[in-house]
Amino acid sequence: MLNLNDDLPVWQQPESRRLEFKENFPSGNQIAKTVIAFANGAGGRIVFGIRDNPREISGIPDEGIFPLEERIAQHIADQCAPLIIPDIYIQACEGRNLLVVEVFSGFQKPYYLKSKGKSGGIYVRIGSANKLASEDVREELERQRRKISFDAVPVFNLSFAEVDLTQFQNDYRKATGRILENDQLKNLGLLFQDRDQWFPTQAAVLLSESPVRKQLFPYAKIECARFKGTDTSVFLDQMSIECPIYAAVEPCLAFIKKNIALSSQIAEVYRKDQWEYPLEAIREAISNAIIHRDYAILGSDIKVAIFDDMLEITSPGALPDTMPIEKLGTGRSEIRNRVLAPIFKDLKLIEAWGTGIQKMQKALENRQEIELILSETGRAFQVQFKKKPNPAHIADRTTVFKTVQVPYKMRTSTVQDAYKLKVLDFCREQRSMQEMMTYMNLKHRASFLINYIHPLLQDQLISLTVPDKPKSPRQKYIVTEKGQGELKLE
Repeated sequence: MLNLNDDLPVWQQPESRRLEFKENFPSGNQIAKTVIAFANGAGGRIVFGIRDNPREISGIPDEGIFPLEERIAQHIADQCAPLIIPDIYIQACEGRNLLVVEVFSGFQKPYYLKSKGKSGGIYVRIGSANKLASEDVREELERQRRKISFDAVPVFNLSFAEVDLTQFQNDYRKATGRILENDQLKNLGLLFQDRDQWFPTQAAVLLSESPVRKQLFPYAKIECARFKGTDTSVFLDQMSIECPIYAAVEPCLAFIKKNIALSSQIAEVYRKDQWEYPLEAIREAISNAIIHRDYAILGSDIKVAIFDDMLEITSPGALPDTMPIEKLGTGRSEIRNRVLAPIFKDLKLIEAWGTGIQKMQKALENRQEIELILSETGRAFQVQFKKKPNPAHIADRTTVFKTVQVPYKMRTSTVQDAYKLKVLDFCREQRSMQEMMTYMNLKHRASFLINYIHPLLQDQLISLTVPDKPKSPRQKYIVTEKGQGELKLE
C-alpha cells in the first residue's frame, strides 16, 4: 500500500510532491501545512518513523503508536479547514512500526490553516516543499472546487470586437469544413453571452491574432534554444515563438529540425533518412505541452531545450491532481483545458484523448538509443528524449519509457534558467532595467519583471542599488555575492 512505484519501497524513495518523512511529531504546524498542501493537490502520504537525512528507519515504539495517532488526528482537526479526514494506519517495516497518514485530494478546495485564514494560510506542494499559495494558485483552487477550467472563464473587460479570430476561423473551416459564426463560437466555449453583450473567453484570446493576446498572455509562447554541450552555458541558436497557440507546433518543429542531425543510410537502391530524434514523438510532445499547459500560471512559458545528449520540453503546470505520474501511458486522460482540447482535436493537432504518451512510446520502439523520461519539476511537467550512454551494451533493450519524481531543487536547467544566468553575468556592473532588457533583446517590461527581476531578487542573486526606493528612476541592479557564487558554479 505504501509503494508509489513498483521498483522501490517507499522508505527508499525521495521526498516528493506526494511523499514526506518524519522521524517523530514536529513542533508548530508543520504537519498541518503538509496535510493542507496534499489536500489542495494530488494527495500524499506522511510516513512517521523515518529520518530523512540521512535516511534511516527509526520506527515508533509499540506504546507510542496510538498516542501519536490520536495526536495527529486532533492536530489536523484543530488546525485545518475545511475538515480533512485522513486515513491513518500502521505499517510494519524491517521489524519496526511506521505510522502512515494518507491524505486524499480534496473536493472543498482551497484548504487552509484556521489561524491564518484563506488570505494567508493556503499551502500547496511544490516538489518536496510546502509553499504558501500565490494569488493565481488560490484562484485555480477556487476554479477546481467549482469545476471550471481556466480557459472557459469569460474576460469581461474585453469586448468580442477586440479579439480577432479571423485567421483561426479560416483555419478551422479548412480543417473541418465548418463555418464558425457567433453561435458556433459560443458552443465551442470561445464566446460568452451576457444578455445582449458578447465577451471572449480566455481560450478565445489564446487563439486570436489580437495584440490583446500578448498583453494578457505575454508568457503564452515557446522559448526554443540549442545549447553547446550538455549544459546551458553557451547558446548556439535561440528563437521565441509568439503566435496563436494552435499555430505554434510547426514553427517549433522547424526550429528543432534546424538544430538536430539528419543522417542517411543507403540500403540497396533506396536511401533512408533518419532524424537524430523521432519527429513523430517530438511533434506529439510539443502538442501535448501546448494543450496541457496551465495558462493561469503567470511568468512561465513553454521551453524547448536541445543539448548534445538530450532534447527537453518543459510545460508550465504540474499534472492534474487526479493523474498520478505512474498512470501516464496507460491511456487514461485528464483534460486541463476543456475548451481548447476539443478544438485541438478538431484541428487534428491531437488525435484522441489519452494517446499522446502511447504515441511517443510507439515512435521510440525502433529507437533503442533514445530514452523517454517524464517528470514533474516543481509546477511544471517535463518530457526528455535522452540519448542512452552506451546503447550497444544495454541489457534490457525493451525499456524505453520511465517516469520519475524529480525533487524541485534538482530540476534540469532550461532556457529561462540560462537567461537568468545571462542577466546575472550582465549585472556584474550596475545596470538599469532598460539596459538589461536591451541586452536580452526583450521588450515587455511586465514580463521581464515577472520572469527575471522578481525571481532573482527573491533568491537574493541580485540587489537594488537604491533599496529604500524600489521605484526610484535612478534604480539599478547588481549581482550579489550569492549570485556570483551561482555564476562560478556554472
